[in-house]
Amino acid sequence: MMARVFLAFAFAYFFSALLRAVTATLAPVFSVELGLGAGALGLLAGAYFLGFSALQLPLGSALDRFGPKRVLMVLLAVAVLGCAGFGAARDLPQLLAARFLIGMGVSACLMAPLTSYRRRFGPTAQLRANSWMLMTGSLGMLSSTLPVQWLLPVLGWRGLFIAIAGLLLLAIAAIAWFVPGDEPPAAPAAAPASGGYRDVFRHPAFVRMAPFGFFVYGGMVAMQSLWIGPWLTQVAGHTAAEAARGLFVVNLSMLVAFLCWGLCMPRLVRAGWDAERIIGVGWPLGIVCLAANLWLGPSAAAIAWSAWCVLTSVVSLSQPAVAQAFPASLAGRALSAFNLVIFLGVFAVQWGIGLLLDVLRGLGWSPLQSYRLAFGLFFAACLTSFLWHVWHRSRSTWDAGGARG
Repeated sequence: MMARVFLAFAFAYFFSALLRAVTATLAPVFSVELGLGAGALGLLAGAYFLGFSALQLPLGSALDRFGPKRVLMVLLAVAVLGCAGFGAARDLPQLLAARFLIGMGVSACLMAPLTSYRRRFGPTAQLRANSWMLMTGSLGMLSSTLPVQWLLPVLGWRGLFIAIAGLLLLAIAAIAWFVPGDEPPAAPAAAPASGGYRDVFRHPAFVRMAPFGFFVYGGMVAMQSLWIGPWLTQVAGHTAAEAARGLFVVNLSMLVAFLCWGLCMPRLVRAGWDAERIIGVGWPLGIVCLAANLWLGPSAAAIAWSAWCVLTSVVSLSQPAVAQAFPASLAGRALSAFNLVIFLGVFAVQWGIGLLLDVLRGLGWSPLQSYRLAFGLFFAACLTSFLWHVWHRSRSTWDAGGARG
């Protein structure tokens, strides 16, 4: 039963990740066919994350109250409508509305399985299933590159979204058939434990991790799912097909990275390394790599950006770091709240970079100059949020030491 439950959920999450990242591959097509500039592309890609973010807080409560199976099936029906609407859209407002619906519809594709695994599986099975879900997401993002490029001449981008709508209907059927009915949570005390979300947002662990989640984690997803593609075509001089191959390499490297984290984390934890300590040691390598890519300019091709994504993938540990800081009665809300922060960050970074690129190009800046400044500001935001995290963690350690003294 465990394998069937996992595969049913993973099938839906695969398409959630594919839909998240597909705009990077389709950006050249949208630019030519629809005349979309960088700002419009950033807004179109970000509309998914805006819709996704809009449901995160109510989603946490709904999963606890109605159960992951029912919530996910209802929301996937919304994603079906969004994909069908995107395939039929004729102008930017219609595309934005459809992409917003898609984001809302797939907003439970990870949180619902994680909630279900927590209720049904033991700790070891949960850890394995969580790692495999991240790998499934990487596989979906991988499929948004070369496979989508290969399908475009056959289906066109409109036909592609209609086909995904049909496959999401199949995912709903698989969940209905293979996932057992929802059971009440183990501790039904409808328990928003004291202040609920208010307690989450005030918690020291959340306060120190929130900027990091917004700029670093959200920015990594924003770059991977949109802006690495245009960099490869407009700065590195690749064709659309070459950029799709480059994005395939980027996403394949992320799949391998998540596989390695899943294999290594149990051993690191047994050795006394918690998630925040691993982030503190590993992430600075990512910021150095980002600086190197900006310096390399046109020479920073897919391999360079793959290295940055792999080194930055350590930020995926920030979610369990936040969850582990809360009691079980608040863990679901903590995860949903942090997910909201991450995806608001994705939206802000995607749209913000696009707007800045349009302004700079309008002022006569070259693509290289424009991208260097826009990505350089992203670099500064990431570095500042990391310093915020380090300062707050040091202060918490100092306060705890003073309290013990």
